[in-house]
Amino acid sequence: MPDISLTIVVVLCLASLAAGWIDAVVGGGGLLLLPAMLLGLPGGTPAAYALGTNKAVAIVGTTGAAVTYARKAPVDVRLAVRIGLAALAGSTAGAFVAAGMSTDVLKPVVMAVLLGVGTFVMLRPAFGTAPSTEPVSARRVLAAIGLAGLGIGFYDGLIGPGTGTFLVLALTALLHFDLVTASATAKIVNCCTNAGALATFAWKGTVYWQLAALMAVFNLVGGMVGAHTALKKGSGFVRVVLLTVVFALVANLAYQQWIA
Repeated sequence: MPDISLTIVVVLCLASLAAGWIDAVVGGGGLLLLPAMLLGLPGGTPAAYALGTNKAVAIVGTTGAAVTYARKAPVDVRLAVRIGLAALAGSTAGAFVAAGMSTDVLKPVVMAVLLGVGTFVMLRPAFGTAPSTEPVSARRVLAAIGLAGLGIGFYDGLIGPGTGTFLVLALTALLHFDLVTASATAKIVNCCTNAGALATFAWKGTVYWQLAALMAVFNLVGGMVGAHTALKKGSGFVRVVLLTVVFALVANLAYQQWIA
């Protein structure tokens, strides 16, 4: 465990709690947790340790949220795992590409897409408020595996921030899920991508396991509470959180691109 003060440990644990809640409701918890890790770890610590420890924390909260959702929400676990395996392959490919290029050129594109998505959701109040009564066609399932799995998985390995939010939006649009079911499915997909990323970081030895274990307890509580909140409040509440996270992500990317 790195040599950091008790105050910083407490702050990181509280950030982990809040990130778990946000991630369980609509994705995007990494917007809070990863910057907290980068700021909280001692100066000069390689970024890989922040990324690796972040994944070790996030996978616990994501798994807790996924289990909570699976018990109470109408989740097709087999479909979620199929998309998750495709996302695992996509994230691996994205990580290899990221090693040889600057991702800064892609950030303006991501911002434009997010602004478009946010505008669409605001102008379509019924988006994701109720599931479709029609059966999901094989073509839509394949599209979900390709876009939500391989495509967003590739983005996760290449850049990362907002992956959970993109998954929720893609699953809602492609499979006509309501936002609660989409969030539940996204958590299972996230478990697959997080597991692959964590295995890579663990193999490289860039995980602070003691710090991760402590923060993971708080992330788990946040994730389970967030899942219960989404199930209780329904899709309307998730929609509000979704819009908040989307525009927060745009602001975060804009700051990184033009100010930081």
